[in-house]
Amino acid sequence: MLSQPTSVKFDLGGGREVTLGTGKLARQADGAVTVSQGNCVILATVVANKDPKEGQDFFPLSVDYQEKFASAGRIPGSFFKREARLNDYEILTSRLIDRALRPLFPEDYLCDVQVLVSLISSDSEILPDSLACLAASAALAVSDIPVKEIISEVRIARVNGVFIVNPTRTELAASDLEFLIAATEKNLMMVEGEAKECAEADLVKALQLAHDAIRIQIKAQADLRAQLGITAVRDYKKPPQDEAVNEKVIAFAKQRVYDISRKGSAKNERSDAYAQLKDELIASLGTEITDLEKKLAKKYYEDLKWEVVRDMMLEDRIRLDGRQLDEVRPLAMETEPLPTPHGSALFTRGETQSLTTVTFGTKLDQLLMETANKSDYSNFILHYNFPPFSTGEVKMMRGVGRREVGHGNLAMRSLKQMMPGSEYAYTVRIVSDILESNGSSSMATVCAGSLALMDAGVPIPKHVSGVAMGLITRGDGKYAILTDILGDEDHLGDMDFKVTGTRDGICGVQMDIKVDGLSMEVMMEALEQARKGRLHILDAMYDCIPAARSEVKPHAPRMVKLIIDKEFIGAVIGPGGKVIQEIQRETGTTINIEEVGNTGEVSIFSASKEAVEKAVAWVSGITAVPKEGEIYEGPIKGIKEFGAFVEFMPGKQGLLHISEISWSRLETMDGLFKEGDVVKVKLVGVDPKTGKFKLSRKVLMPRPEFKPRAAHEAGSDDGSANNA
Repeated sequence: MLSQPTSVKFDLGGGREVTLGTGKLARQADGAVTVSQGNCVILATVVANKDPKEGQDFFPLSVDYQEKFASAGRIPGSFFKREARLNDYEILTSRLIDRALRPLFPEDYLCDVQVLVSLISSDSEILPDSLACLAASAALAVSDIPVKEIISEVRIARVNGVFIVNPTRTELAASDLEFLIAATEKNLMMVEGEAKECAEADLVKALQLAHDAIRIQIKAQADLRAQLGITAVRDYKKPPQDEAVNEKVIAFAKQRVYDISRKGSAKNERSDAYAQLKDELIASLGTEITDLEKKLAKKYYEDLKWEVVRDMMLEDRIRLDGRQLDEVRPLAMETEPLPTPHGSALFTRGETQSLTTVTFGTKLDQLLMETANKSDYSNFILHYNFPPFSTGEVKMMRGVGRREVGHGNLAMRSLKQMMPGSEYAYTVRIVSDILESNGSSSMATVCAGSLALMDAGVPIPKHVSGVAMGLITRGDGKYAILTDILGDEDHLGDMDFKVTGTRDGICGVQMDIKVDGLSMEVMMEALEQARKGRLHILDAMYDCIPAARSEVKPHAPRMVKLIIDKEFIGAVIGPGGKVIQEIQRETGTTINIEEVGNTGEVSIFSASKEAVEKAVAWVSGITAVPKEGEIYEGPIKGIKEFGAFVEFMPGKQGLLHISEISWSRLETMDGLFKEGDVVKVKLVGVDPKTGKFKLSRKVLMPRPEFKPRAAHEAGSDDGSANNA
């Protein structure tokens, strides 16, 4: 029998009511919930197969978040006019939900699970991604699919020093800190966000306030589940186990795994040793071993490695490559490894390497970022590529995956904190190609990107670096915090987190927490160790290039953006585009003008520095305001019997009256000037009624000495002048 509509409500604070509803939409799904706030409505559904696929040894969870354009009363702009593949924003939101949900399922649960979250009604001020994970968790809560706990997720931002849970779009635009945080009733699970150089203590405070808000949302989901009377979960087929095989694996391989792990060897050498030991282990089980026993032996071997390496770090305080827990791998970096890109850098940390380039473009190269609610353009783009050769593997190249999108986004939002504001004329594209990878290539991208930006001459004020951290804990209270984790160490830990920032604060965070009962004291210690690692890398980066180059490279395009009063836009364009076309033709530049509020943005672009300077002077002249008493120089544009018209500023003419040309009385303009002659004049007045400009040339000349008329005549009468 299909369920009846049921709902619960809770308050986010300040009268912002959120409603969870089920039983009305998508009733054949295992779980379906709508989350509503204002006009924003999100539908989340979850369906799980009853049994796992034969021989499956991993948990196949798929999460897709999609925004329906109809939710905002819009038609998609694609050729087919329908929603297509997920865009980057939807992929990033899907990843956030996936990372929060995945740890909830039992380790022996291997059935296919599909979570679909859709925005079906949009609100211009409500950010749907902060409600999407709540909807997905609620859909699981009202189903009989086995999950260990209920979770939720909120966004927290700081606006004018005040922390706000799930801010509006307007509030978020004014924030200096923003994090998306997922948690259970007791434990934080996932953190991702950015800040304008916040302190570690600010991050911890944000986590605490967010967790309080999450607990309210978890209670609402539990209330909804209780109203439906759901008390049990479905049975499921568990994967086979064989304790006898497990004991053989431990007896044969435990000590040898420990010996390999503590040797401090390089990645390839260690991997080869582990692989050889696995082959010897399988061979030791004899020829009578079944395929299932062989498969289980391989699984138990991986489990054994996980346990032995963790214990080694906790007890011996050493790591797989022999480093101390807080030691960063050897660093090597250089700028301008490539001659043609507008900026480039090569950053190597241990066995992780990023070759990063910076390319300048115009406003026409901006990236269109389209969501259901609105379309925005970005003049800062970062793309991250992770080819299979970077890990010595052979894989099909099938385009950019979700991992690449997520890693690139973390690097982008970190470097974005140091980018110049809207007055910067260039569109900037960073591309990070990972050439080697053994741990945290996203952090290598941040470091290489910062170096490449300075090499290109982008005026970023400070370097941004990043470091990936790990945490291993044990029930007896022992823990180990690892700085700059290896790829092999990444999956070993109970918390792995990436922290980026400058010398003055945090710019970006991505954190996944897998351990119960993690104290804020341990997290603060981990953040402080991350800060020290970040500063160590920053010192090396400043040694490589201490500041952004004062100019872009000779082969890079030049671009200048001028902000002018709105009233001058027409003057720069001219009738029918005559003026702007003349400027472009005479200077060899490309000029783009846009009206932005009460101002105009004039972007001037050329490969020649001189051409840009000439065009800037031309436009500046047109938009400058003449000042009475100032001296100007310009060509004569027309001659009349009463004077000459002088273009004393570009686009501005004034009358040089015949009486203002010379201190001598002139009867006619004949023979004095011709059109095109350049004269120096002074602006002596502006007619208050007509706005016409009055110019004078004679005031810039020495005034003739005055002689009294009587003395002059007396000298003439006695002939003294002739005698002299």
